[in-house]
Amino acid sequence: MAAAALPGLGPAEVAAAAQALALPAEAFGNDPRVELAWAMRAHQHAQVYFNLICSVDPQFLRLTPMDERIYENFRGTFRNLRLDRLDPEELKSEPAKAKWRPFCLAFEGLVEDFNFGTLLRLDARGAYTEENTILATRIQFLAIEIARNREGCNQELHRRQRERGDTGAREPETQ
Repeated sequence: MAAAALPGLGPAEVAAAAQALALPAEAFGNDPRVELAWAMRAHQHAQVYFNLICSVDPQFLRLTPMDERIYENFRGTFRNLRLDRLDPEELKSEPAKAKWRPFCLAFEGLVEDFNFGTLLRLDARGAYTEENTILATRIQFLAIEIARNREGCNQELHRRQRERGDTGAREPETQ
């Protein structure tokens, strides 16, 4: 989603909406400008991450200075969570939310924007598409993607993109 594709919303409005994201959610209700700014930021984050795992061997990526701690806590809490193909129920059901909540809160104040909405691929072998994307918190994204990188789940996607010679910055391709 490029800014040029957003009729009626210029750079000043986008900047104002982005700055407003620092305020508590209760201050906005359902302000469409804030929702649009969030969507733009989430999409940009997805583009950057997808391009990164396609161009750099994922096993060598460090996403934060706290990768080791995030990974250890994640695997200690979610030992059996299947990473290659996530089941949305493992993230969104009431029992899953009850398990994720303390994990996420443990990183409050340690990981910037730990609870910011982020797009997460369900199938590690695929791109960001409508069918392959779910909304997650930033700490969920980090935990799952750090584990995917360390456990080799992103290798197939990286290899396929390298074989195609497709390693430059671009929009994630739909499958």
